Amino acid sequence: MAETVIWHNPRCSKSRETLRLLTDRGLAPVVRLYLQDPPDADTLAAALAALGRPAADLVRWGEPAARDLGLTRSTPAAALVAAMAAHPALIERPLVLHRGKAAIGRPPTAVLSLF
Repeated sequence: MAETVIWHNPRCSKSRETLRLLTDRGLAPVVRLYLQDPPDADTLAAALAALGRPAADLVRWGEPAARDLGLTRSTPAAALVAAMAAHPALIERPLVLHRGKAAIGRPPTAVLSLF
């Protein structure tokens, strides 16, 4: 596994800012275009463990799929993970993974705590 990975959406300004922040510091993260290469449920569970936060914190609640699927913050974690695996647009971005830890780049500087 690569030392640093960013789950990236190039259309997202926060994702672009986070990637630029990393590369400006001399890091060369592996860029995973998670919308085209969605993580499976096991990968999402591992990312959540690295993040140390509940599944609900990784969901983009403003996405239409969240409403369409009837998801709420009280939806069981396994169901949220399954929904994110099936509908990767539900995954909050960007997510940076580094040496067994993870951070969401909102704001982009939040990922600096990993280094």
